[in-house]
This record gives sequence, structure tokens and C-alpha cells, in this order.
Amino acid sequence: MSDLKLNLIAGEWISGESEIENRNPSDLSDLVGTFAQASADQLDATLDQARVAQVEWAAYGLERKQAVLNAIGNEMMQRAEELGTLLSREEGKPLAEGKGEVFRAGQFFTYYAAECLRQLGENADSVRDGVEIDVRREPIGTVAIISPWNFPTATASWKIAPALCYGNAVVWKPANVTPASAVALAEIINRQDIPKGLFSLVMGSGGSIGQRLVESPKINAISFTGSVPVGKGIASAAIQNLTKVQMEMGSKNALAVMDDADLDLAVSLALGGAFGGSGQKCTASSRLIVHANIHDAFVEKLVAGTQAMKVGHALEAGIQMGPVVSQQQLSENLAYVDLGKTEGAELACGGARLDMPHDGFYMSPGVFLNTNNDMRINREEMFAPLTSVIKVGSYDEALATVNDTNFGLTSGIVTQSLARATHFRRNARTGVVTVNLPTAGTDYHVPFGGRGDSSYGPREQGKNAAEFYTTVKTAYISAGTPV
Repeated sequence: MSDLKLNLIAGEWISGESEIENRNPSDLSDLVGTFAQASADQLDATLDQARVAQVEWAAYGLERKQAVLNAIGNEMMQRAEELGTLLSREEGKPLAEGKGEVFRAGQFFTYYAAECLRQLGENADSVRDGVEIDVRREPIGTVAIISPWNFPTATASWKIAPALCYGNAVVWKPANVTPASAVALAEIINRQDIPKGLFSLVMGSGGSIGQRLVESPKINAISFTGSVPVGKGIASAAIQNLTKVQMEMGSKNALAVMDDADLDLAVSLALGGAFGGSGQKCTASSRLIVHANIHDAFVEKLVAGTQAMKVGHALEAGIQMGPVVSQQQLSENLAYVDLGKTEGAELACGGARLDMPHDGFYMSPGVFLNTNNDMRINREEMFAPLTSVIKVGSYDEALATVNDTNFGLTSGIVTQSLARATHFRRNARTGVVTVNLPTAGTDYHVPFGGRGDSSYGPREQGKNAAEFYTTVKTAYISAGTPV
């Protein structure tokens, strides 16, 4: 098949044991491509080669590694329009978001290119006379990276870039829903000055290739982003080999809107946080906790803003929200709409399948009113363009409601009170807190992660990535007695 996209196995582009089609969720008549599915034997072969290549890569000089990561990042940023268009075409997010994601992904690589030169150790005197101590970090070895479809380039990049920066080999299994972006990134990485087989792309299902990957004793560490059930399964498999694990999983993020908030700002933050990327973000504002004193005014503006959102083909100009990613996701979203109604929530607008000029997975953004925090629509991650308003009578009740969840990724508050903002920042039980900003949107040079069921293991991004992608060695040196 001439348009078949291949796996990168042990440094070679090869076909697999089967193929899948990838179609544009904005227009199902648009075939993005056909993609090879790796076999178990191919996975084993690439793992063997990765272990050999990792030793060679770890011995590269710092500036040589830096040049590789810079080249990757710079090419991604230069090609952001082209690759962002491909991303939006296969994932469904508006073109501006797709191009922005690719550009930001390139920045991850250039950031970690600089980090190649900042790998400084520590020295100490021993409690024993004449002995000095050297503490430094070394590569963990071969890293399995399992990335999601909602940020197919960015999430993969913030894992791959530090893994390479700190001297590791990478075996990457991307989500099967968005393979085109994965192949594009793999092509860029594979063209660089790296040992054969240092970086591998193994496309396949989570149940076959993904499971075999996390169960392999040839893997030293696993970095995963996805759902809680899958994460727990990975952790269970990894513990059998005592494999190091880092996982970012579900969320149920809340934006608290206080009675002193700038109303227009609050509505803008809620709309962007709830419906950006069709709500398919782990940082989406799926609970809007609103003070009773401004509840009605907020709701009026929120519903009007939601109804005014322009939904359409991801590549069309002026679109604010594209389709959801797949038929499965659309079906799950509509099931949550029905669930919310059954639980007694009022669907103020949206939440319906849309008929559009192109056959795709379109739905209108929806707002639930008259909800409480015990409803399943406020307990479970919907991953949909749906948000719920919860009315509260005080700041204390708002904070308690924010924290009343098994998750703990992001939370935000909209207020003009420095005292409230400071108290919220210190007492919200989430890994990320925002003040007068959306819950979605984070920087690449600082830690990212959550609490509770949202995260497990060391933080991602920034200097904290070294905690996961390296292991610490403490050396004791006796110089002897000077002559």
C-alpha cells in the first residue's frame, strides 16, 4: 500500500502485522492515512536495539546532545503551520490550537537542549577524614513513553525531550487515534545525529503492544498519560519488574468564581477552560463553582457565550470549537448528557449531536445548571465539551467543593481579593492552581502534575523531569595521603 505509514523499529522504517485507517473527525470522507501496527516480535527487537543505542548515546558529549535537541525543536517550530494543520486534521482541534501545540512542543525540545548543559552534580565532604563525596545523576536506561491523543505532539514531546536530554533511549507508543502526528515527529527525530535504534515508534493497540511494552523487563521506566483505569493496570504490570513509573491520569478541575470577580473575565475564563479543545483536556474546567451573589448574572452570560460559540471543521477560519475526536468519544459524551438529566441537572444549552456540512463527530458545547457536587457528572471525568455550574453561598463552601474530589490536577479562582486568592492558592488540594486565569494552560519550564487520582510518581516538565529520567549515584573518593 503506497500511502502506508510505517513503524520505526530498531532504526528502520518497516511495516507491521496489520494496518489501520485514520480519518479526519471533521470530515470522515478525508482519509488522513493508513498506519502500520507493530507486532510483538518487532517490539522485542526494537527494545534490544534500544538498550545498545542508549549506552552509545549516554557517551555523547553534552554539546552533541544539545545540538540534536535544538535541531528537533527548531524544525518543529519552523514547520508549526504544516504540522499543526496535520494535527488539527486528525485530532479535530481548531487550527490555531493545532499550530500552537506544535510550536510549544518545539519549545520543549529547545528547553531541554539547554538543560543538557545544566546537569550539575554536588560535592560534599564525608564524615570520614580524607574522603570526598561526588553525587550526580545518570540515565535511567530505556524509557517507554505512552502518550494520549488529545495533545498528540505536545504531551509526547514533554516526555521524549527530557528522556533524550538525560541520556536515555525511548520507545514510544502513541495513541492509535492520532498516528499521523506521531509519524511526523518520529521522522524529525530519526533524521538527527543519534545512534541507530535510540528512538523507536511502535504503533499498535494498548491491549497488545502497550501491554507487552509495560510488562517488558527490558524497560527501565514508563511515562504514561491517560485514564485512571489504564494507569492502574500499567502500575500493576510495572511492579512485577520494579519498573519506575510516572503517570498523569484523570481530573475533575474546578474554577471558583467569587462574588467580587470581574464577571466578564470569569465568563471568558470559564468558556475557554471548559470548551477549548472540545473539552478534551485533562485541565478542562468541568466544574464551575459560583458564588450565589453573582450566580444568576454569571449563568446568563455563560449560557449566552456558550450558545454563541462557532462549532465547525477544524481547518475552517473563525472556528472556536471543532469536533470531538471519535465516534466512541461522541457516544460517551452524549451518554453523560443523558446521565446529567437523569440526575436532575438542567441542561441550559447544547449537549447535542450537530448536523454539519461535513460528516463528522460534532456536538454543541453544553452547560448544566442546578447541579451539586455529588452528581456523577461532577465526580467523573467526562472529557467532553460539557461543564456544570454549582452554586455556593460562601468562599469557604467554594473551597470545600473544589477539594471534594478524588482528583487533584488543576483548580482556579476568579477574585479581586488578595486575601482570598492567597488562601485559595495555599489550600486548594491540586498540583496546579491558577488565579484569574483559566485552569487550562501551563508553562514548559516548571513542574506539572497533580494529586490524588490525577498523578502518580515524579512531576513532569522543568527541572523536575530529572527526578524521573535519571537515577542518582553517590561516589566516595579517598585521595590517600599526600607525599
